[in-house]
Parts: sequence; structure tokens; C-alpha cells
Amino acid sequence: MPHTARPAKHALEPRNPDWEATVRTSFARQRVMSLIGAELGALAPGHCEIRLPFRDDLTQQNGYFHAGITSTIVDSAGGYSGYTLMPAGSDVLTVEFKLNLLAPADGDLLVAEGQVLKSGRNLVITRGEVYAIRNGKATHCATMQQTLMTMHGKA
Repeated sequence: MPHTARPAKHALEPRNPDWEATVRTSFARQRVMSLIGAELGALAPGHCEIRLPFRDDLTQQNGYFHAGITSTIVDSAGGYSGYTLMPAGSDVLTVEFKLNLLAPADGDLLVAEGQVLKSGRNLVITRGEVYAIRNGKATHCATMQQTLMTMHGKA
């Protein structure tokens, strides 16, 4: 699977020394992720991957992952990529995102990757890509651009 381009290293410095535990704890509290069976994959400053194995109850009428499920995991992947760079004592909230569906999400596994494009004091801009994996072959099925808000004082 192609990884999204990464910004310069200086832009990827976490402001929370305990960023990884903070992100993992937050992900564990997100009930929708456990409801649909999503798992946290690769995690690095400015980057997050979420993996979702196929289940029949996550599909639309043609048997593909539903677009709402696709958007759910890429929204969280983008959100957590941004959260890796936010200060301690804060939380993350999506302000907006735009999703383009490029191909049917037809696979045994859906993988969403979130990548920070710009991390500011209050707003963070991310990009997300979603791949449907079938028989080891990845199909790029969605792309997203997202704006996040840092919620200061919301640990």
C-alpha cells in the first residue's frame, strides 16, 4: 500500500511527551470503533492507520463496505494523526472533512491512513486515504481532506 507523503520532520514533533498512550487510550474509548470492529494500526507522530476487517453487516446493497463505514474510519485516522501532535491536556474534534469515493470499497480488509499536512495551535489539516485489500491487492477507494480543532483543556 502506498503511504501518503510525510511533511518535513520539524512539523512532526509531538507537543505531548505521552502522545502514544494518550491516542491509544482515546481510541479505546471510541465505542464506534469497537462496534464496527476497527483496530488501531501503525501510529507515529503525524500519522495514524486504522484497519477494519470485512463483515457482512458493514456493507451496502452490493456487498461493498458502506461509504458511511469508509468515512468513519478515515475520519478517525485523520483525527488521530492530528491528535498525535496536540498538546497534553487537550482533545481533538473534527470541524469538517471532504471525502471523495474513488472506487467501490470491495475487499477483505479496509485500511485508512491519516497524515497531518499542517499542525497549528488550534487547527490541524490532515489528509486521509482508504484502501480496500483483496487477495493482497490494494485498491485506492477514497481520499479525504480534513480540518481538526484542538480542544484545549479537555484532557
